[in-house]
Amino acid sequence: MNRGYRKYILEEKFPLFWCPGCGNGIIIAALARALDKRGVSPNEIVTTTGIGCFGKADDYLATNSIHGTHGRALAFASGVKGANPDLTVLALMGDGDCATIGGNHFLHAARRNIGVTAIVSNNLNYGMTGGQYSATTPAGVVTSTSVYGNPEEGFDLCDVAIAAGASLVARSTVYHVGVLDRVLDEALKNPGFSLVEVMSSCPVHYGRRNRMPSAVDMMNHWKRSGMPESRFRDLPADEKEGRFPIGVLHRTDREDFSSRYASIQEEAGGVRR
Repeated sequence: MNRGYRKYILEEKFPLFWCPGCGNGIIIAALARALDKRGVSPNEIVTTTGIGCFGKADDYLATNSIHGTHGRALAFASGVKGANPDLTVLALMGDGDCATIGGNHFLHAARRNIGVTAIVSNNLNYGMTGGQYSATTPAGVVTSTSVYGNPEEGFDLCDVAIAAGASLVARSTVYHVGVLDRVLDEALKNPGFSLVEVMSSCPVHYGRRNRMPSAVDMMNHWKRSGMPESRFRDLPADEKEGRFPIGVLHRTDREDFSSRYASIQEEAGGVRR
């Protein structure tokens, strides 16, 4: 087995910070494999994170990193990419960091189609701070702040990113690792804004409140819920309840913001780094 991906991981920082059964370690390993496949030097990568469980991800990656405030990972990532378009820029966020507190930055990063790869570990709640519901928590789900069931419908992050203008939108789960490897590779190749939503496990908060108290329970949940987009599309409407498509869901050749910004700098007499 090719072990080249290990150069992207700081194994001296192990053991991982996350709870047993958390899906974040699976995402980090998949990201490292995708970076290795693309052959990007760790010195040419900038990882931005915010606050939350997945905000700790930069601790385990041998890249340049910026650990910012809650909801601002995409703001920092956009600034880095605008300053140096030649860098590979990753924004690693949870659902609270990306869509709830950071929702405004999420919309505008997709609108600009700036060349950032956004990877969202979506465990459907605020796992670090006690299991409160987030913008993606499904209706009816029990959390620490919706003990009678969440009264609100959750965002579909992929639909939001498509509507806002992202040029590549994909989804996988921590169970469907082969799909996760493929969509991360596609996202890293895309010159514009890429969203990879990864449905991830939080058995400690989300799972135990919703009859999935173990890592195995949550893995089986993702196994049942995720299916290839082509199969999902052909399902009768009544069979789509509780299921979602995985794979690359949207792709377009829309111009990315970085190239347009560079052209403006050159016309203004500035120097592109």
